[in-house]
Amino acid sequence: MSSPRTRRWVFLLKKGYQDTDTSLQSSIITKVKGVTFTNTSELGERLWDVADYVIPPQGENVFFVITNLIVTPNQRQETCAESDSISDALCYEDSDCPPGKPVMTGNGVRTGRCLRVENMTRGTCEIFAWCPVETKSRPEKPLLGKAEDFTIYIKNFIRFPKFNFFKTNVLDTKDLKYLKSCHFGPKDPYCPIFRLGSVVKWTGSNFQEIALQGGVIGIQIEWDCDLDKAPSECNPRYYFSRLDSRFPGNSVSSGYNFRFAKYYRDGAGVEFRTLMKAYGIRFDVMVNGRAGKFSIIPTVINVGSGVALMGVGSFLCDLVLIYLIKKSHFYRNKKFEEVRSGHPVAANGKANVEQLQNLQTVEA
Repeated sequence: MSSPRTRRWVFLLKKGYQDTDTSLQSSIITKVKGVTFTNTSELGERLWDVADYVIPPQGENVFFVITNLIVTPNQRQETCAESDSISDALCYEDSDCPPGKPVMTGNGVRTGRCLRVENMTRGTCEIFAWCPVETKSRPEKPLLGKAEDFTIYIKNFIRFPKFNFFKTNVLDTKDLKYLKSCHFGPKDPYCPIFRLGSVVKWTGSNFQEIALQGGVIGIQIEWDCDLDKAPSECNPRYYFSRLDSRFPGNSVSSGYNFRFAKYYRDGAGVEFRTLMKAYGIRFDVMVNGRAGKFSIIPTVINVGSGVALMGVGSFLCDLVLIYLIKKSHFYRNKKFEEVRSGHPVAANGKANVEQLQNLQTVEA
């Protein structure tokens, strides 16, 4: 059994005298800032700002930063050959391409023709789709490798409804220049501006590697508030982790990417688009916490329970030691002693029958 000192220590450490609230209400606002310049054959010279590389632009608790791209420009809805990397679209004759049947893992609907290059016996089905179809492979270097120096602004409002307690992770200051110059760190924990490269580094990952094929980063904000202390003692703690599975080599399961398109119309009013397969980093901002405050009800309940357990524990220990172990007589002799009444004993050493001693057992 634990000692009274141990029980008191646990009672204070676990704050058994407090009422708690774990139903944290939270709101997240995020903003990414930074610009970079690229010059590619598909896009030419281009300046990238936050409106180009952040999806969605509203600044939610889940957002995506583009770091690499496969660009297929000037696509129009017409007929063309399906990509030869799609096994479902390979053919030897027109009958292998039933018209109207979609290429489920491809880009369009078969027209009924098998297109072959020169004298090759095998070709690919002709499809009606956004043509030309995507055929390029992922670049060997991330297009937006300099995104490492971009910054993320994470503003978090919290409320513990049971105690009507509000707090935010931003320093309460009237200095308008503060957020323009500060960066999160041990010396400035109330600056909610994080460098992208630092966040990735804190997860144990390399930014250029994750920028090449994409990944998922978790940013967890934890609030553990003792409301018996001043509100300034309720501070956020940040934890950073890599959430997607990292496989060795170039596994097909590695990375994170998706496709989207930007649509236009030419002078004749015909619609065309630029298709982009975007690789990048998805950020998930998660918030949890608990708050505690002194309350007489849990204090009385925990103190009463402790007192009751002390009595029950002592009784159970005695029960085991006196009746259930092999050397119970030894413990019984130590626990109790026999006291004789003060009647004289006969000279011959034999007790008089009329003077039988009354034996009584008293607890030592």
